[in-house]
Amino acid sequence: MRAWQTLKTLFARTDIESYAAHWPQLMNAQQIDCAVETLLEKMSLTEKIAQMSGDGGNFALLKLGFFVFLLKRFPNMYAGKNDRLHIPPLSFTDGPRGVVIGNATCFPAAMTRGASFDIALEQRIGAAIGTEARASGANYFAGLCVNLLRHPAWGRAQETYGEDPHHLGAMGVALMRGVQSQRVMVCAKHFAVNSIENSRFYLDVAIDDKTLHEVYLPHFKTLVDNGVDSLMSAYNQINGEYCGHDKILLHDILREQWQFDGFVSSDWLWGIYETIKPARAGMDIEMPRGHFYGKRLAKAVQCGDVAEDTINTSVRRILRKKLHWLSQLNTAKPPRDIIACLQHRQLAQESAEQSVVLLQNNGVLPWSKQQLTGKTIAVIGELAALPCLGDHGSSRVSPPHAVTFLAGLQQYAKDNIHIAYCDGNDIANAERIASTATVVLLVAGYRAEDEGENLTSNRKPVANPKVPRGGDRASLHLNAQQQQLITRVCAANRDTVVALISGSAVMMNNWQEKPAAILHAGYLGMEGGNALARILFGEANPSGKLPFTIPAHENQLPAFDCWASTAHYDYFHGYTLCDKQQQTPAFAFGFGLSYTQFHYHTPHTDKSLYSAQDTITASITIRNIGARSGSEVMQCYIGEENPVEEPTALKKLMAFEKIFLHPNEEKNISLSIPVQKLARYDTEQQQWIMRAGQYKLWLGTSSRAIDLQPLTIQVAI
Repeated sequence: MRAWQTLKTLFARTDIESYAAHWPQLMNAQQIDCAVETLLEKMSLTEKIAQMSGDGGNFALLKLGFFVFLLKRFPNMYAGKNDRLHIPPLSFTDGPRGVVIGNATCFPAAMTRGASFDIALEQRIGAAIGTEARASGANYFAGLCVNLLRHPAWGRAQETYGEDPHHLGAMGVALMRGVQSQRVMVCAKHFAVNSIENSRFYLDVAIDDKTLHEVYLPHFKTLVDNGVDSLMSAYNQINGEYCGHDKILLHDILREQWQFDGFVSSDWLWGIYETIKPARAGMDIEMPRGHFYGKRLAKAVQCGDVAEDTINTSVRRILRKKLHWLSQLNTAKPPRDIIACLQHRQLAQESAEQSVVLLQNNGVLPWSKQQLTGKTIAVIGELAALPCLGDHGSSRVSPPHAVTFLAGLQQYAKDNIHIAYCDGNDIANAERIASTATVVLLVAGYRAEDEGENLTSNRKPVANPKVPRGGDRASLHLNAQQQQLITRVCAANRDTVVALISGSAVMMNNWQEKPAAILHAGYLGMEGGNALARILFGEANPSGKLPFTIPAHENQLPAFDCWASTAHYDYFHGYTLCDKQQQTPAFAFGFGLSYTQFHYHTPHTDKSLYSAQDTITASITIRNIGARSGSEVMQCYIGEENPVEEPTALKKLMAFEKIFLHPNEEKNISLSIPVQKLARYDTEQQQWIMRAGQYKLWLGTSSRAIDLQPLTIQVAI
């Protein structure tokens, strides 16, 4: 019997959608509330507490370990199944590259997609992920990571969208809406201030209220305001309290200030460390099993340490979301053959093409297929022949195939262009091959071993800590062998293009001027090889913009110690830190070149004086004056002209829009910014206050001054 239970736990799947037959379709909020109260009256304390943790107990850990470490993929994991009362479980899938169950479509990593600055495209990706989640039997997508990239060495940088709160919120809402359009719940993570990997289980972040609310929480607030279903707490501590235990974070801010009506789940296994404090603080679900909840929580209620009303409140939040989305299942479940279907693979390629950032180009790109016919392209670097999809942590997706950069070029060139491959380990051989080729593609960067989620993190500080795979990056520079390879290959062939694979910024001080062109490819997903080939040959025009700052020097970065037990997070990082220091980075946030050129007319606003209730409309006309069609991203930054309080950033991104233009085509872009977005958080009153005064508004194509045109507006209260 025990063996049968083990096998059932490992392999049995629950048909989530079958539960819909027991409930009315399209219930409104009042009907859902009535149904939830009826359920609460019928549920025993044991049944209520079962809603508050993952199903399966220790068998859940066996299942997780079997799939993750042996099969290299994730199973369906469930929480809160109750067949007696027809309550479906949460059926969990992670992300954000795609669905982690089975052989799903692997889209570019979120940081790579962040470079697209394309809201509509990200929403389409969300819809595809939602469709594949439902087809895989999942109803709860916990792959929406919006942690702010404070420092580019963070190992899980690839899972989020970038360094800017507005950009994070906008891209996150797009993915969320796409997933929810397919009747799948969305969980955003990791709440909050999670941006170091190696010490994530014990790190205590000291942070003041203004920095917390103005820098590290706005993107979560944006998701809450737009209807995210759930939040996942972070492992780390904030100001001496674990996030999963923190009443200020989970109740005072989330429920009282923000009026969040969804539920909170813990990060997995070590998201909470006791029973009473998390339950009282507002931690609704312990994942992936009831270790501190379950029987311990039932005992705490029986002993009077946790009120049953507290349990009811948590269960009420969970059931509302379950019944809301269950009643929305008025369309047939997608067939399993939609998973990694042609349409989704094409979408993955489109996303990859929109996300490549052209950092440098002396005119060597795009390559001409006609001019290279009968000639040789040298492809150099081990990473060119490997499927570089991202890390091997909880976001790992296992697609049915993956097109490497080498395979993509070989398929594009066919028999017309000779492709000579060299892994680059023998640098002298690489020089020889490069010297005889017409052009060179050199692929460098990082693997899953170098950066990513650290699944074996130490739960407490230890002497001589080590990470066997993933974790935070040891350096922002390429290793010495790769740097030497770039230097010598570029000397052997001046038409060398370097493509960088990484989850965030790579510092290039030692070799930046040597290549003819540099592309930041990131992790381009299962169709990345096809996408890069089309970019290199000009079939697709690069339009990606950096979602992070690439510093020129280490002093342009905040302090970062990946094994720290304590850390202090201040107000500035990324482009706001460069602005504060009045320093120029190597490549600015929002920067990216194109194969065409654009002309920008003088920007203007709809008026010069605004009240606190107004919306600013900033407009500019853009013309494509080049010979190729292409896309541009217009960015709007705003800052106080004479700030009366510190700390204050010189400027912050407030809006952006991506547009496509044919040659000689001209379009007007109007960006809307509610004046309330300029409000500052008052730590004494614990509320947002709008300040009257003069503000400077910049419109342009990156965060650096040379790419921006300034305007001045006045706000009266």
